[in-house]
Amino acid sequence: MKGITMTAVTLQDVGLAVKRLQWHHHRAANTGLGELGLSLPQRDVLRHLHAQPDASLHALAVLTFQTDQSIGTLAGRMIGRGLIERVSAPGRAVRHRLTEEGERLRLEGSKVVERVMQHTLGALTPDELATLHRLLLKADPGDPA
Repeated sequence: MKGITMTAVTLQDVGLAVKRLQWHHHRAANTGLGELGLSLPQRDVLRHLHAQPDASLHALAVLTFQTDQSIGTLAGRMIGRGLIERVSAPGRAVRHRLTEEGERLRLEGSKVVERVMQHTLGALTPDELATLHRLLLKADPGDPA
């Protein structure tokens, strides 16, 4: 750590380091994804719809850390671009799925994000990466809502 001894590390030091790494990841990912015509939130929607086909808008909002209103607007734009489609479900439910183009961009976007993560987290050994993951999960209070 730059200029900080292990005994002097505060909770705020750790919080700032996490925030700085997240900011770097977002900035670099947005640059690379922009070349594909995607934003980071759009890439997140594609990733989560791949993992959970037929997800509702509310489920996507929770998974992507957005409000129901903002995910509705984003989904509308993505439908307009042919990246996702609405699918009828039982009752009044509306679900969403990736289109062929959405799946293509999901794969390309995944490569971009992987390169970004490799540049930073790739410097860790597999054991360090596993420890970091375990510690971040331990510190996560879960969804406050």
